[in-house]
Amino acid sequence: MEELKLTPVSPEIIDYVEREIIPRYCSFDKAHQENHVRMVIEQSLKLAGHTPSMNAGMVYVIAAFHDLGLVNGRENHHRDSRRILEADEFVKAHFTPEQIRIMGEAVEDHRASNSQKPRSDYGLIVAEADRFINAETIIRRTIQYGLAHYPQLDRAGHYQRTIEHLHHKYGPNGYLKVWIPWSDNAKNLKKLHALLTDKPRLDEIFNRIFEEEARPQA
Repeated sequence: MEELKLTPVSPEIIDYVEREIIPRYCSFDKAHQENHVRMVIEQSLKLAGHTPSMNAGMVYVIAAFHDLGLVNGRENHHRDSRRILEADEFVKAHFTPEQIRIMGEAVEDHRASNSQKPRSDYGLIVAEADRFINAETIIRRTIQYGLAHYPQLDRAGHYQRTIEHLHHKYGPNGYLKVWIPWSDNAKNLKKLHALLTDKPRLDEIFNRIFEEEARPQA
């Protein structure tokens, strides 16, 4: 599908997000730090480029705020992220109440385990951008999360947890849904299904990434 052109995000919004929002991700686990939020921003704007009538500032802010609720833990982070966005004084000064409602719903709807389709195109975009399906990236983030939250597991335990997570979330019967059928995610999910049947290749990827992530920091 041809990518069109969005109206640029205002420098004022970019400056605020760079100064006040993105630095908050530094305190989260390795799977949800600055590189993750920047990826979601980039992918969101790319997807929104196919619908140039969308408000680029809204897309940018939704992507920037989408995981801020992790400050209170993972379980309700999507709802907490919405509350943080809707309470933000900069956001309230630069967007209308209706725009803020749409942005808040989009943030709340981004969670991959959400079985309901997002309520707006803005929600579809951030949900799709957050999924960014790339096998090695997903395996790395799964290992990173496991090392941070399940330190009692040995290598075999992390392997089992990683494989179970891949099947539970990304497998043919997994809960993750791709909402935009023409997206790169739809193509890459099929590739991931094939990888899940290729144990030697899957083992090679896991072992290589686990060695990198479990290596003591110098």
